[in-house]
Amino acid sequence: RVGSMLTPFFCKGPVVDERSARQADSGRYARVFHRLLQQGVYPPPSQFEAWFLSLAHSEADVDAVVEAVRLAMRDE
Repeated sequence: RVGSMLTPFFCKGPVVDERSARQADSGRYARVFHRLLQQGVYPPPSQFEAWFLSLAHSEADVDAVVEAVRLAMRDE
C-alpha cells in the first residue's frame, strides 16, 4: 500500500514528479540521514527511495523514529 510509504524531501514546494524531486536539497537529506544512523535509525541512503512502515513496527518503534527525526532535524 502506498499509505505506509513516505519519502521526505527538503524543498520549498510540493514534490509531484521527478523534476520537482530533483530540486530538493540532497545535502540536507544526507546530513539528516547520518544523524539518524548515529541514533540507530536506518533510513534509505538515497532521498529517492521510500521509507516503509509496517505492522511489524510497534507504536513505541514509531515514537522512537519520530523522536530521532526530530533530533536529527533540530539543527536544520
